[in-house]
Amino acid sequence: MTRANAARWRPIQDWAETRNAEFTQARDGLGFLIEARQVVPGPLRIEWGPSQRSYLLGTELRMRCEVGLHPDLQFMVLCRMLMENLERAVFEAYTDTLKTRVDTDTPEEMRWLVMFPKFNNASSQILRQRYGIVGVTKELTSAWIEGELGEAFVQASQDLLPEGHPFVLMCMRGNLYLRTEMSEADLPKLQGLVRLLEVAARAAMRLNSRVADAGAWPTTTSIAFTPSTRPGDVY
Repeated sequence: MTRANAARWRPIQDWAETRNAEFTQARDGLGFLIEARQVVPGPLRIEWGPSQRSYLLGTELRMRCEVGLHPDLQFMVLCRMLMENLERAVFEAYTDTLKTRVDTDTPEEMRWLVMFPKFNNASSQILRQRYGIVGVTKELTSAWIEGELGEAFVQASQDLLPEGHPFVLMCMRGNLYLRTEMSEADLPKLQGLVRLLEVAARAAMRLNSRVADAGAWPTTTSIAFTPSTRPGDVY
């Protein structure tokens, strides 16, 4: 299996190497890791393998772009259908007798739907219909999503992120993170999602100075990505 996957993923490995990135197969042969340390807008880590989230079935693509933003820049865009499903799950958890588990066991993307205001006034009708958008304040969220990033999401809705396809993009702890369900590792889709993440990072970087001297915003404390299968990796 490991050898067969190596051949199947060869185009992705070749692409990674053109970006001076390191491509490594997971030891179990069920996924891979790409690390690009010297790239703009910041070091990029890409993993494809078994899903770490219950709302993403099978295998997922997950990415992190380290840009050193102010930690209080906190935004999220996700598939609207997924947002509605997660909201129902959060509501059911809160009404369950084990209510305290919502705070300790649920990932940030679920808790943010309760904590942060939704931004429902995007200028694009496609953005309003296809995506859920939340952030630390509506003003900052608007400044982040409107413009280049919003246009990128509208474009992605045509093929890269078809309606109902589960994905989450988050800005938190100074970095950008993206997760999406991906049954087979596909180079064109991977490249498109990397570009989308980079657009989101640039948009957040433009906002960085606006919060540098601001007061404290609400924050959360859980880990965005659980450790990978490789010892010593922190993701």
